[in-house]
This record gives sequence, C-alpha cells and structure tokens, in this order.
Amino acid sequence: MSALARISNDIDEDDRLSEADFQRISALIGREVGIKLPPTKRLMVEGRLRRRMRVLGMTSFSAYGAHLFRQGGLEAELPYLINAVTTNKTDFFREPEHFDLMEKLMVPKLLEARRNERMPLLKVWSAASSTGAEPYTAAMVLADIAAQRRDFRFVLLGTDISTDVLDQGRRAVYPAEQIAPVPPAKQSRYLMFARRTGPRPEVRIVPELRRLVRFQCLNLMDGTYPFDRDVDIILLRNVLIYFEKSDQEAVINRLVGHLRPGGYLLLGHSESMIGTSVTMRQVAPAVFQKAGA
Repeated sequence: MSALARISNDIDEDDRLSEADFQRISALIGREVGIKLPPTKRLMVEGRLRRRMRVLGMTSFSAYGAHLFRQGGLEAELPYLINAVTTNKTDFFREPEHFDLMEKLMVPKLLEARRNERMPLLKVWSAASSTGAEPYTAAMVLADIAAQRRDFRFVLLGTDISTDVLDQGRRAVYPAEQIAPVPPAKQSRYLMFARRTGPRPEVRIVPELRRLVRFQCLNLMDGTYPFDRDVDIILLRNVLIYFEKSDQEAVINRLVGHLRPGGYLLLGHSESMIGTSVTMRQVAPAVFQKAGA
C-alpha cells in the first residue's frame, strides 16, 4: 500500500472541523479574498480540506487547524487554502445573451467610437476567469467578428485568485462534455479533438486563440490592480454574490477605473441589482456602459 493510500485510510471521515477553527478560516477567507463562508458552507469546506489534508499527510482537522493557526504554517498554506475553498463554477457560453450583445452591440459601438484608428486593439478582461471557459468563449466570439470585419485586433486577460484554475486556463484542456454549449461551427474552428479518445475524452483550445489570452493571479480585494486603464470590456460575472455589499461596491469601482470611456462592464444576471450602485448607463440586463462614448 502506498504512503498516500495509508494516509487516506487513516483519515476519519466522521472527524469534523471545530467551530472555532471554522470561524477562523471563515474570517480569514473573508478578510483576504472577500468571499463569505457562512455556517451553511461548513460541510463544503470540510470536504475540500480533507483532500488538502491528505496531501499534507494530516489525519485530523485538529492537526490542520493547529498547523494553520498555532504552529506558524499560515503564510505558506494560505494559497492552498484559498484554492481549496474558492468556488470555480464556470461554463462555455454561460449566460449566452452577453456574448450575443458583444457581437451585435458592444464591439460595433466600440469600433465606431475608434473609427479614426487603423486596426484598433480591443482589450477584454475576464476578472474572475476560473478555468478559462469565459475568456476563451469571448475569444471565439471576437475571432469570428474579426474574421468578418478584418478591421480590428483583440487580446484577452483572465484573472483569478486561484492558482489551480489559472494553470488549467493556461493549459486550455477541458473535458469533452464541457464544450457542449459551444456551437458546432466554433467547435470545428477553435477546438482540437484527440485522435485517440480515452475513457474521458478531452479537447484543447487551438493555439491561435491561446496566444491571445493571458492569465494572471489577482485578488479582487487588493486596493489597486496592475493592469491597463483602457480596457474595452470587463466581465465580472457570478462572483460578487459571494462578497459583502461594501466589498462589492469597492471592487466594481476599482474595475470601472480600468475601463476606457464607452467601455462595458458585465455582471452576472443574478447580480443585476448589485449594479444599481454603479454610476454607469445600463444598456441591457447586467450590462453597463461607462460614460464618454
């Protein structure tokens, strides 16, 4: 039996994270990355931390709690703890109305405002990019538009707090079942399918798109963001619901400062009311335009 298997067998599945340690972890995650972990999330946190405990060779939550809070292991462990407890739900063409608007409204308006420029560069930022499905979806849409118009260039930035999902975004390899929402024509143009299919088939984004998408770690709770301030479209979808109201407004205000005049901010449809505090013009559900266009 391998050492890892022995550790797995030694972990008591009935062991529970103490109330005190859960509260400490909840407060820590809220303070560091703005994400709320209410008591209803305790079982989820326990399940995810069990996997991390196996990696560390720990057999109880009390040992993990002591490592974090009483034995000086917090600084080294914090990135792994963040990776473990953050939610990374994402899909290709999630909330597809936004990508229809990108094609039919946003890109034409942005290019019209820059009609005096030769081959303007459109910048799109997925500010909670998770494993990359969102920025690669936007890249597919923009690549189709660029192929038809031939009058602009584009680049994309994907940022997230989790280093694990950023690594997957850079690899751009996904389970084949995950790309079901991608229209067939885009699948044939922008996805590579393995010649030999294994028990769990995978696909990869074509290199032409991978070259246009850059991934970088970013904590949205940071006071400033080290990125350009002439971004055309920022997607911040389905992440603010995990933040406190004051943090939601602070994050939105910081991101709006990175939009060019006339640029667009897209929130998740479930977050449309959050956007009511934004001093921008609402042009569609959960879609806001910065003044100056």
